[in-house]
Amino acid sequence: MFTDRSTTHRLALTVASGAGALVLLTACGNTGDATAGHEGMTSSAPAATTSAQPSASFNDADVMFAQMMIPHHEQAVEMAKLAATRASDAEVKELAAKIQAAQDPEMVTMTAWLTAWGKATMPEDGHGGHGMPGMMTEEDMVKLQDAKGKQFDRMFCELMIAHHEGAIEMAKTEQAQGANPEAKELAKTIETAQQAEIEQMRTILDRL
Repeated sequence: MFTDRSTTHRLALTVASGAGALVLLTACGNTGDATAGHEGMTSSAPAATTSAQPSASFNDADVMFAQMMIPHHEQAVEMAKLAATRASDAEVKELAAKIQAAQDPEMVTMTAWLTAWGKATMPEDGHGGHGMPGMMTEEDMVKLQDAKGKQFDRMFCELMIAHHEGAIEMAKTEQAQGANPEAKELAKTIETAQQAEIEQMRTILDRL
């Protein structure tokens, strides 16, 4: 009986040790941890896309990029919608429609990523501690809403250039610090598209 009891005890210890190791391995394998941004964890990442189903690997920079870019896009879309009834320049109207058409689906994509990652669409402390460059003030928005014709066209371009420059700054940060390939690819797309739009708006301003 003593031998059987000793054997049983050793077997229980072995099982417990194995379970503990399994738990440890599982915890270390959590790709949602903030340490997932290390280069080694993304070396074998698949080709980047802007799919609403992101790769499992992500880090805090990816989360912050999505949480900040969504409201940033929301304001750009709000600005763009004003152009339909307030702008007098056909190119301004066309560009505003293009901005809305591009950024609406990007917001849907980023919201889906945050859901898949188990993250809120806004940081727990709000955006108070994380400035979003290029965002208009409430006063700016009121002035834009009150403007019409050529005054609106100029103000829209000037404010949207600053807004785009802020988005490009955030996009560059994501490309440098993010881990998720889809998020980094979207950041690159935003940088490229909005830089081209900035150049277009500067050209518009030169002729207004």
